Amino acid sequence: MSSLSEVVDSLEIRIATLLKQYEDVLQKQIALQQKLTALQQENERLHKELELGDQKVKTLKTANALLGSNEFKRETKLKINALIREIDACIFTLSE
Repeated sequence: MSSLSEVVDSLEIRIATLLKQYEDVLQKQIALQQKLTALQQENERLHKELELGDQKVKTLKTANALLGSNEFKRETKLKINALIREIDACIFTLSE
């Protein structure tokens, strides 16, 4: 009979150990999920910030092109040509 009680005691100890490990894994999972959520939010914020920066760069390039900066002569000519085409299209639409 003592061997049966030893087996039961051993099983109880193993079960208790497994339950403790299970709880530890659950806590780690919760912590990792929280970290993942925080990193996803940070990633989204940085993507928005990057898009905003790209828009600012584009706007500044356009402004420099319209101001006739030597650096952006080609872009200035292209922008002027695009504006002329838009004006021509508007005139054509109004004349119909």
